[in-house]
Amino acid sequence: MSCTVDPPLHPLPDRVVELLIELGSPPRLAAHLRAVHDVAHQLVDWLAKRYPALLFDREAVLFGAATHDIGKTVHVSELSGPGAAHEEAGQGLLLGRGVSPELARFAATHASWTESRVGLEDLLVSLADKIWKNKRVPDLEDLVVARLAEATGGAAWEEFIALDEVLSRIGDDADSRLAFQASVPIHD
Repeated sequence: MSCTVDPPLHPLPDRVVELLIELGSPPRLAAHLRAVHDVAHQLVDWLAKRYPALLFDREAVLFGAATHDIGKTVHVSELSGPGAAHEEAGQGLLLGRGVSPELARFAATHASWTESRVGLEDLLVSLADKIWKNKRVPDLEDLVVARLAEATGGAAWEEFIALDEVLSRIGDDADSRLAFQASVPIHD
């Protein structure tokens, strides 16, 4: 789990590495989580710089990005194919290992951003999970823009332009993240 690429990715938090080892995580899953976690770092750093007064739980976003697909330790076929069984399974795995419900929820919410209960943190984890591979999801991005405009009082079109710029910049490095993930085998 200590793979590096050029440029290097942020390492996963120690707590997450311990969970992945305990669960016998496939190496490819660890690589994916690291790539998404790195993108989440870029997003929260940008938010903190652009919106210093914006209240959000940075550490929750980073933990959520680092664990959002942890249920794929059980549903390994979903690493290379479709499926959503890993979402509920991931939340259960995290809860069963003492992770608080506030942090475990990201495993279940990362693909359901349209539900009313999701907060900005959930949207950011979902966004990181898409933009790591430069996948643009207008509905998701619109929700983030709306939350930013609401929180800051800024015009939605200004928030859209700012978000679009940062997502384009982050997306420009998608090929290196995809190559990193592809270079790691699914199984040991």
